[in-house]
Amino acid sequence: MTKSSGTKVVHQKAKETERGLGWGREGEEAEVSFFPSCSWKSLFSTCFQVSCILVTSHIFHILLKPLGQPGPFAQLLAGVVVGPTLLSRISKVKDFFIQASSAEYYMFFSFLCRMLFMFSIGLETDIPYLKRNIRVVSIVAGGGSILACIFSGPLMWLLIKVFNVSQHRFTFYLLIFTVLANSASPVVLRMIAETKSDTADIGRLAIYASLLNEMSCVVIVSMLTAFTASQRFKGAVVVVFVTVAVIFLNKYLSLFFNKRNRHNRFVTNSEIFIIMFLLTSVSVFLENTGYTSITCCFLVGLMFPRECKTYRTLLHKLTYAVNTFILPVYFGYAGFQFDISNIFNKLTICLTVIMILLCTGTRVVGTLAACYYLKIPRNESLVLSLLLNMKGNFDLIIINTPPVPGKLWEEDIHDLFVSVVVLNTLITAPMVAILLNRDDCFSHHPTTLEILNPESELRVLACVYIPRHVSGHVSLFSALSGCQTAPIKPYLMHLVELPKKRKSKLMYHQLEDGDQYSDEEDYGGNDVVEISDALDSFISETKILVHQSKIVSSLQTIDQDVCEGAKDLRVSIIFLPFHKHQRIDGKMENSMEEIRTINHKVIRDAPCSIGIFIDRIHTGFQQPHGSPSVQNVATFFFCGPDDREALACSKRMLMHSQVNLTVFRFVQANSSMHNSWINNASHKDEEVIVAISSAGAENEIDNAFVDTFYNRYVAQGKASLIEKHVSDGAETVAALREILDEMYSLVIVGKGGRRNCPLTIGLSDWEECPELGTVGDLLASSEMNMNGSLLVIQRHRHSDTDEDFIAP
Repeated sequence: MTKSSGTKVVHQKAKETERGLGWGREGEEAEVSFFPSCSWKSLFSTCFQVSCILVTSHIFHILLKPLGQPGPFAQLLAGVVVGPTLLSRISKVKDFFIQASSAEYYMFFSFLCRMLFMFSIGLETDIPYLKRNIRVVSIVAGGGSILACIFSGPLMWLLIKVFNVSQHRFTFYLLIFTVLANSASPVVLRMIAETKSDTADIGRLAIYASLLNEMSCVVIVSMLTAFTASQRFKGAVVVVFVTVAVIFLNKYLSLFFNKRNRHNRFVTNSEIFIIMFLLTSVSVFLENTGYTSITCCFLVGLMFPRECKTYRTLLHKLTYAVNTFILPVYFGYAGFQFDISNIFNKLTICLTVIMILLCTGTRVVGTLAACYYLKIPRNESLVLSLLLNMKGNFDLIIINTPPVPGKLWEEDIHDLFVSVVVLNTLITAPMVAILLNRDDCFSHHPTTLEILNPESELRVLACVYIPRHVSGHVSLFSALSGCQTAPIKPYLMHLVELPKKRKSKLMYHQLEDGDQYSDEEDYGGNDVVEISDALDSFISETKILVHQSKIVSSLQTIDQDVCEGAKDLRVSIIFLPFHKHQRIDGKMENSMEEIRTINHKVIRDAPCSIGIFIDRIHTGFQQPHGSPSVQNVATFFFCGPDDREALACSKRMLMHSQVNLTVFRFVQANSSMHNSWINNASHKDEEVIVAISSAGAENEIDNAFVDTFYNRYVAQGKASLIEKHVSDGAETVAALREILDEMYSLVIVGKGGRRNCPLTIGLSDWEECPELGTVGDLLASSEMNMNGSLLVIQRHRHSDTDEDFIAP
């Protein structure tokens, strides 16, 4: 097995650097400095190489994205192209790129990238989801690891014979086990995110299974290393103490920074610098102590306080930088370490193939077995097993820096394992991308509340234009999140009109510290700050994390952005504000006519159910969390899919201890109901039969839905059900007036879809807002003198009804 002389020099120099970088040493060997020694030529060479990797990776990403290939594949491929496999085989390029002192800069940049993206992953981790699904995530993560632990033994025996390993065999076993068992969480996360599968259940399961798998490998290796010597054990204790101290320190720093910036949306740049300097200092200390900082950075991000401006600013700062610059450079450097000339040998090729087959085989078989035990569908199980087969993070660290003081792997061993890690990911990534891009595997589902399991996670998107809209929507979030066994995932989207011309532009140095970070941040004015403050107050009070975003678009296309956002987030219902608002005297006044036009477009094209919320701020629905009084909610049920969707939304609210739900079902008073259906149909015999069967099937579904609701909730004393017998529209109006005389802070009703229901005939004669439906428009009008808020719901029109029907 041969290696080019230039690469060999870099590798030997990298070995010396890595001793002080990764796991540490004892005695006089610990004197190697973590920071690279100053060499301007090497620094320039390294920066130019990083720039080449970055530019090449983006070019590959642009070319391969239409083919469905995600970023990590393009970035690894860019590193391979720039590295000694292709471009660096040219003598002049090799002499410029591959220098002995450059290895120090490579490893230092790699450390900074690793620290930042692991901290960013911790910040973005969905802790409630992880708590609810820790059992499932653990089983999936451990499925392949158990087989890897078993097969690492025979593979170690084979490699010991080939490479004549006589010392540190247990450490050599740890290396083999890590390469076989580890799943690179950054690679998995980017694969999932770029295919927009991070909101799907299988996508989130893959992300957190890879995280748990990788963190487990780090902890296992670190613990076994800590018990090899008393000095190492003391270092492990120090690492744990420092990590806990930083977590608590960040908590108090974030609270202090929030108070200092109570009138701003973000905290200042200098305050973010303090947090990042603290994280970098601790990471450097841990690396020099002899332990990787991966776990520390992840835990610091994981435990960072969510309900604050500091958290929002960190996400805003890091997300773009990590995804656009840091990860491409990190993945590109992983590909740069691969040299195809190292495997041009029969023995090396055989060993590489055997290890890749073992990596893939143990992960796929183990994960499939775990998924079979958990009853996960086969197509999702296959995608999950291939995703968890991604390599390229902690495995590369332990390949470059073994956990033995003063010990480095032999050159042939190092080259073999680097080749296995890079080739394994390059082979698996295209297969995973093809499966992830299949719509049938990761389609938007469920698109209605009616077919959603009552104990499943409810994903909700609320749209606001101005700060006045926020209070009503967060009250809905509060009411829908009353039960721990029925979690909610709320999103709030701030819609901002894109003006035709910018009035003024400030240079970057003219911005105040902590001010806008991009052109898009200029839009929205003070509304952005007020909306953020309202959300911060709600999150701090209720501990319900609301994910905030902003859409800046023209009024002609903003509805498309809403629908695309709802599809990407896989929400089951969208809440839209009404175009009227309540004045101080209680009357409704038209505030923004443009909202009405946008609502019409969203209702027409939405990929899920829609709810239009008429918020009467002064006299209507209030936030149930922390409220001293119980909120009385009334639901009107006539017939049809929209009313079933309204009832499905209501049963989510009744789980809140501060919500008292009463359902009013309007029933035909006489037996002429079936005749009315016939009279409203065509006189042709065939069409009459179709009308009768359609109405009969719809009534059967309504009856089954209400009966199940009664048995599960009314009979248990959780809700009330009252039947109102009426004959026509006039009696319906009288019954509605009688009900509204009682104090109901919120009324929920379906938009329509009742096909000329006799109970509502004649109510549309004075219809003003067709988007609210017949009953909704009547309740929203000044004729009813209604004091409570109103929620009008339309069920998604393109979803299945009969075959996907799930009782409440």
